[in-house]
Amino acid sequence: EDFESSLLSYEKLDRASPDLWPEQLPGVSEFAASFKNPITNSPPKWMAELETEDIEMLKELGSLTTANLMEKVKGLQNLAYQLGLEECE
Repeated sequence: EDFESSLLSYEKLDRASPDLWPEQLPGVSEFAASFKNPITNSPPKWMAELETEDIEMLKELGSLTTANLMEKVKGLQNLAYQLGLEECE
């Protein structure tokens, strides 16, 4: 038990300091703060610009298994590659 107690630190760190605890990814704090009040009547800002077709696509992609999603991504990559080849001609 002496060994474990010797490893304890009683130092107090001020987590409010931006110098000690800088924001790791810009914008993450604002994004997280937007979820503090989950009960809202209006959709999030990013959803306001989506059309019904976009929302249906998001629902479809969200329902895929990991393997199916990877297959879909590979298909899109192949399609993009083919389009690139056609544009080079």
